[in-house]
Amino acid sequence: MTPAMIMTMIVLVFVICLFVFEWVRVDVVGIMMMVLLPLIGLVTPKEAFVGLSSNAVCSIIAVIIIGAGLDKTGVMNKVARPILALAGKSENRVILLIAGTVGLISSMMQNIGAAALFLPVTQRISKRLGIPTSRILMPMAFCAIIGGTITLVGASPTILLNDLMVLGGQKLEPFGLFTQTPIGVCLLLTALVYFIIFGKLILPESTGKFGKGASEMLIREYQGVNNIVELHVPEGTGRGGILDDLNIRPKFLVTVIGISSPSARTTNHVPHSHEEIASNDDIAVVGKKENIDQLAKEYGWVIKDSLETFAESLANTNSGMAETVVSPRSELIGKTLNEVDFKELFALNPLVLFKDNKKFYSGLTNIKLAMGDTLLLQGPWEKFHILKNRPQPRALIFASPLEGEILRPTKAILAVTWLAIALIQIIFFKVQLSVALMSGALGMIITGVLTIDEAYSSVDWMTVFLLAGLIPLGIAFEKTGTAAFIAQAVLQLVGHPSPIVLLGVIGIMTSFFTLVISNVGATVLLVPLCMNMAVMAGGDPRMAALVVGLSASNTFVLPTHQVNALVMRPGGYKTLDYAKAGVIMTVLFLVVELTVIYFFYGIG
Repeated sequence: MTPAMIMTMIVLVFVICLFVFEWVRVDVVGIMMMVLLPLIGLVTPKEAFVGLSSNAVCSIIAVIIIGAGLDKTGVMNKVARPILALAGKSENRVILLIAGTVGLISSMMQNIGAAALFLPVTQRISKRLGIPTSRILMPMAFCAIIGGTITLVGASPTILLNDLMVLGGQKLEPFGLFTQTPIGVCLLLTALVYFIIFGKLILPESTGKFGKGASEMLIREYQGVNNIVELHVPEGTGRGGILDDLNIRPKFLVTVIGISSPSARTTNHVPHSHEEIASNDDIAVVGKKENIDQLAKEYGWVIKDSLETFAESLANTNSGMAETVVSPRSELIGKTLNEVDFKELFALNPLVLFKDNKKFYSGLTNIKLAMGDTLLLQGPWEKFHILKNRPQPRALIFASPLEGEILRPTKAILAVTWLAIALIQIIFFKVQLSVALMSGALGMIITGVLTIDEAYSSVDWMTVFLLAGLIPLGIAFEKTGTAAFIAQAVLQLVGHPSPIVLLGVIGIMTSFFTLVISNVGATVLLVPLCMNMAVMAGGDPRMAALVVGLSASNTFVLPTHQVNALVMRPGGYKTLDYAKAGVIMTVLFLVVELTVIYFFYGIG
């Protein structure tokens, strides 16, 4: 080994230690590589920063912006609905549907694109069902990576195979689009079964970047609003009448926040006191459980097991609670909520008034407001954002974090159009991935799907710098000859094994290299070496090349693959979380891959 090779190996061990022990954040590790490698002469200064302009990193930036545009226009809400309908509240069914869908999609498009597009969907579903994001994102990421093995065009390494299969100056018989499909399908099914059976043991319980929202914190603080329940008014036995006459709030300290009338075909999420409740209506209320039980018993209403009619509108992704304070120059000072017709003015439901160190759950609409009074409000997030963006002087100042956002459903067609334009360039015109995706992202910005500030803020820059910093480390491995040295040493060490044992060694070696250098770099390096070794061992060089191409996707132990890096922060993962789930997945990948090849591809 040369001094440069030894130094490269030392840097690799140093990086692995930083990942494992987490002395610094992973993106800082990437920045350290961009500085350290040129200082010790393993790469040039230009090579040290080439990762920031690489096809992979630019593609990630673009596809995240595209995903944010689809989310901002409500397209991802529509994608989430059928998944929620099929999955119910089952964590396993959610994992199967999301991870399986992403795996199949990534068989025909780049896995990072499939994962990034489904990232906002997964986060919404996770929040809606109360399932920690960390329980869903890692299975989705692993299946996105594995999905690329289903077809020849699913991942960059297999796309390159036919061009690399040259032996003795002669091109070998090329692989077809679906040559590897039996292997890829078995790998994807194995991953899904793995997470369904062992998910609760290997997946972390952390909730990730989004965690519990402000509404949950407010519910804990205001004990009188700790339940949102849907009730039904049975025909004949249920009491109806004008909301004000029913005295629901004064008598039970329960607030009605929604009335749905099938007969009138109307649903009101900000009901006024003069509105009527009739037979067969569905009602959404907020209050203590025992108070709601008493209300239902006395009026003959039926408590539903879960939200049905209001499931979508009252989902925590669409509505919630916020704490507001009457501002010094507020138009509300000296007036009651009834006098200003608060519900008509702001389209929000007042739940609690905190005044003079007392909490008023009843009669609050008739109390004159003063500067500094606190109102707990409930309603759609969009209405809260409209209130927050009102021109000065603002009537209310927000005292709690504001969730949700103002969606732009009128731009949904534009968002889908720009996604389609990007995909058409990739599939039919063979435009480079980063250029095609960036054109889609730019189109969304120019046509107002996203503002430029929203586009910048949507990008997870930790992911960008992590990957950009690892690319020069891969360059150092190849440039110093370290990768070739290790590969040749391993192949010489195994001698002349049987063809299937040789393929196992090739799979293990490729899996290791893809953790430290790019999967494309590992493929370009190993395909010629492994094909020659297969010929010497009396094996099939095409199968050796195929194992290299497939095993280049076997990269789960560290967050070095771009898909794993993408979900790291949203899932709240640590490096050890990847190692915990990834080691077993790596072994399963190799076992299934070699087993299918042994029985279905005539390798003995």
